[in-house]
Amino acid sequence: MRIVIAGGTGFLGTQLAETCAEDGHDVRVLTRALLPGDSRHDPGTGVPGVTRVGWRADGKSGPWAAVVDGADAVVNLAGAGLGDERWSAERKAVIRDSRIRSTRSVAAAITESALRPPVFISASGVGYYGDAGSDVKTEASPAGNDFLAQLCTQWEAEALRAQSAATRVVLLRSGLVLERSGGVLPRMMTPFRFFAGGPMGSGGHYVSWIHRIDWVEMIRWIVDSPRVTGAVNATSPVPVTNREFARALGRAMHRPAFIPAPAFALRLVLGEMGALVLTGQRVVPQCALSHGFHFRYPEIDLAFRGIFGE
Repeated sequence: MRIVIAGGTGFLGTQLAETCAEDGHDVRVLTRALLPGDSRHDPGTGVPGVTRVGWRADGKSGPWAAVVDGADAVVNLAGAGLGDERWSAERKAVIRDSRIRSTRSVAAAITESALRPPVFISASGVGYYGDAGSDVKTEASPAGNDFLAQLCTQWEAEALRAQSAATRVVLLRSGLVLERSGGVLPRMMTPFRFFAGGPMGSGGHYVSWIHRIDWVEMIRWIVDSPRVTGAVNATSPVPVTNREFARALGRAMHRPAFIPAPAFALRLVLGEMGALVLTGQRVVPQCALSHGFHFRYPEIDLAFRGIFGE
């Protein structure tokens, strides 16, 4: 199969591209590092392997769109990092525009294709549900009303532009993706290394998480499951409270987990971005479970044993 990945150079996209290439697929990664339409095969990835294709995520299609025409699957992961900088008005605009424009570009390329791809998987997040407390959220739950919820709603609306009788659209609402080689987990591990780890704020808010292996497997499963469409929660079936998460991480690292990070201090340092660590959602992957997806790491202790090799 030919699989096109926008945002394929980050923590998640790189692993997805490598896995698909190992499966023998022709992987095309859209990148801003090349001029639009230019391509370069990655050495060492085999044949057909991974080929990088230059693009511009400006809300329109372009010469790069030729790789989308006739593709078997398109995956959109493009967007500026949520936790990279404090959320100033300017930063929030960058976060929003990077997602809206990239998704609009990919959707335009799909709708303009002579042979439309049968599936378009577009990233979203569990932030869609807002600060949900302890209420269980499934794909049928309504959106929240904070910045992240509004962002996810707009983001998903752009992806749905590509939906047609020829193309099913899957909105992948990912939770916290765990792996020690990247993402947020290495930053979360730092205080534990110095015996200063613990919950964030009260620790009572929920963390909806997924092991990176399960996240990649879910993408592959969606591509091969034509009945799966619409919103899909990419989370473990067992979300945990922030306190439980901290204790599990402490056990895995053989460190205590009793020093909380005060909420007021986090708000002072992080500003509005503090919502990422002080609020949460208790999300379950109802769609994946009802369609028979198998999780390798359904529970947090099992996931950390896999990550830390114990």
